[in-house]
Amino acid sequence: MLIRHPTDIPPSEITPHSVYLNRRQFMLGSAGLLLPVASMAALPASKSRYSTTDKPNSRQDITSYNNYYEFGTSKDEPALYAGRLKTRPWTVAVGGEAGKPRSFSIEELLKFPQEERIYRLRCVEGWSMVIPWVGFPLASLLKQVDPTSRAKYVAFETALRPGEMPGVARRVLDWPYREGLRMDEAMHPLTILAVGLYGEALPGQNGAPVRLVVPWKYGFKSIKSISRITLLEKQPPTSWNMAAPSEYGFYSNVNPAVDHPRWSQASERRIGEFLKRKTLPFNGYADQVAGLYRGMDLVKNF
Repeated sequence: MLIRHPTDIPPSEITPHSVYLNRRQFMLGSAGLLLPVASMAALPASKSRYSTTDKPNSRQDITSYNNYYEFGTSKDEPALYAGRLKTRPWTVAVGGEAGKPRSFSIEELLKFPQEERIYRLRCVEGWSMVIPWVGFPLASLLKQVDPTSRAKYVAFETALRPGEMPGVARRVLDWPYREGLRMDEAMHPLTILAVGLYGEALPGQNGAPVRLVVPWKYGFKSIKSISRITLLEKQPPTSWNMAAPSEYGFYSNVNPAVDHPRWSQASERRIGEFLKRKTLPFNGYADQVAGLYRGMDLVKNF
């Protein structure tokens, strides 16, 4: 299986993100079909006490420089092709170790009380952003299905639609994309399901219509376009851990003391800035989440 890593992508393949300033539509396919990226209806949301005081990146930055391999491995490809994804109708099936398994439509998810949460995002390749997400605690959703005492983990799965996701034709990963959290991580108040950013509905390249956001972990843990959530007794397989277990651990907490095998994680470059900055343990959220891992070897459990 060919695994294309970010360091394998030549700079010539990456279009400058300034090209995409405030674009709402993109040309798709050889026929030049023009499709909207996402509905841009305003999402009512209260301000959250969990927000960082860091200045958010611009909407331009956030929507034009993305990792979403289902739409391509270059940073510009998700913005070019994600408008193909049909996000209505959309349901998220929630089951497994649950007393009341059920499916939620996107319309039902939008009825959960929404908050704007300005979170840092740290990617394993060494870049970072600050993003004003709109969403609600994952715990609010999980409580609706009444987890059983056997529910120790939560598994997530991205929709798999080859006709709408041109990137899955490349066997970069074993599709569909899968991620997982321990139950206490999933129930932590910092963990949210995001349905928007900058007060508007999520664009496709950012994970429309609903995605996970776990701000103290590397960005690939925050799975996009979720179609299934399953409560499990045993630790679930996850896509990048299956593809390269020596490089991507199950926990994937931001830990500057643990290098990726091919590069250091001690510093990062925030998109829009020239100089690098020091990487913070748990991406700056150590005060809130370090207790989840008390007594764990965070080098072994990377």
